[in-house]
Amino acid sequence: MTAPSPWVVRFAPRIREGGLVLDLAAGSGRHARCLRALGHPVVAVDIDASKMAGLHADEHLELMQADLERGQWPFNERHFDGIVVTNYLHRPLLPRLPGTLAPGGVLIYETFSVGHEAYGRPSNPDFLLRERELLDAFEGSLEVVAHEHVHESVPAPAVRQRICARRPSSEDEKA
Repeated sequence: MTAPSPWVVRFAPRIREGGLVLDLAAGSGRHARCLRALGHPVVAVDIDASKMAGLHADEHLELMQADLERGQWPFNERHFDGIVVTNYLHRPLLPRLPGTLAPGGVLIYETFSVGHEAYGRPSNPDFLLRERELLDAFEGSLEVVAHEHVHESVPAPAVRQRICARRPSSEDEKA
């Protein structure tokens, strides 16, 4: 089983204790497992539910199969205290994420960026973030907690962009 992303582990404590988390494009569910272990109820969604075969749905873990790129957005009426997205980019979904967060909710997002094509897949620019793309996508709707655009060598050479951002809440206005 693949370990959770250090970026996700680093910022998961910013999610409200016991808050509902969406693991978007969950793959095998490594982050769903991690977040569930931290006490969060989790909704794990992926186009291929068979990838999540090692996960077992219960009252704290909802497994959902959905085509996020061709189907309807399945979360119009739901809000989450945290949204985690790793190694996935479908640009039309980016504007939906701030409104899917509950007030005070946290977005933790990381994926490959331009320059990664030198190291292998993905190499298609449709799946590689442009410089500052995550910052630009959430500017004005979320407060940026942290952002990185990095060249990594561990666990394998990669170019990644990461953001942790928070949806303001009415409590913020009172402070």
